[in-house]
Amino acid sequence: MPTSAPLVRSLRLPSPSPLLPRTPPSVLSRLRLPKSRRRLLLSVSTAVRAMASEGGEDHRLPRIASAIRVIPDFPKPGIMFQDITTLLLDHEAFRDTIDMFVERYRDKRITVVAGIEARGFIFGPPIALAIGCKFVPMRKPKKLPGEVISEEYSLEYGTDIMEMHVGAVQPGDRALVIDDLIATGGTLSAAIRLLERVGAEVVECACVIELPELQGSQRLGGKPLFVLVKAAAA
Repeated sequence: MPTSAPLVRSLRLPSPSPLLPRTPPSVLSRLRLPKSRRRLLLSVSTAVRAMASEGGEDHRLPRIASAIRVIPDFPKPGIMFQDITTLLLDHEAFRDTIDMFVERYRDKRITVVAGIEARGFIFGPPIALAIGCKFVPMRKPKKLPGEVISEEYSLEYGTDIMEMHVGAVQPGDRALVIDDLIATGGTLSAAIRLLERVGAEVVECACVIELPELQGSQRLGGKPLFVLVKAAAA
């Protein structure tokens, strides 16, 4: 039986925004900014206009998006790296990011937040504390000291393994899977399989950033995906 198409959700950006929604590409091209920065502003501006047309009213998303730094050609040529360390330096944008996730999940009866190594460890624990549930780290091989359950998954070149402590997640737990970014969806799909193997129900996956052109949401087996910011992969 074919699986249903995954449901991808993204919070709506406000209308109007003070700067970005009214900044046309022709103006951005004339700004004395690095090319990578102009591309980020154009991407955010386009997203703001598109989502504003849907009637969104949240004022926090432009600040979150503009706090993320884009580094071209890292870790290899052609990659536009989405650097969330600058988001962490902006305490208001960081707080807004956590608040928006908490507002979404506080009434969804989540019993476990599963954070994917490594940046899922940054966003997952404060969300878990705020909604009153446990946090479980999903780690790379040989990082957890106790007995583990493992799941292998495919990368662009080769495979990797994700591990979780045995007993950390119980049958019937309602899980939220959190990471900073979804690209091809390999790590999120491995986390979903690992949680379902121990009897948990994966309610949703959540990321700060999505690279939609890589179609990672198509690998989530129909699980909903919630993102705050959509960005270009290259």
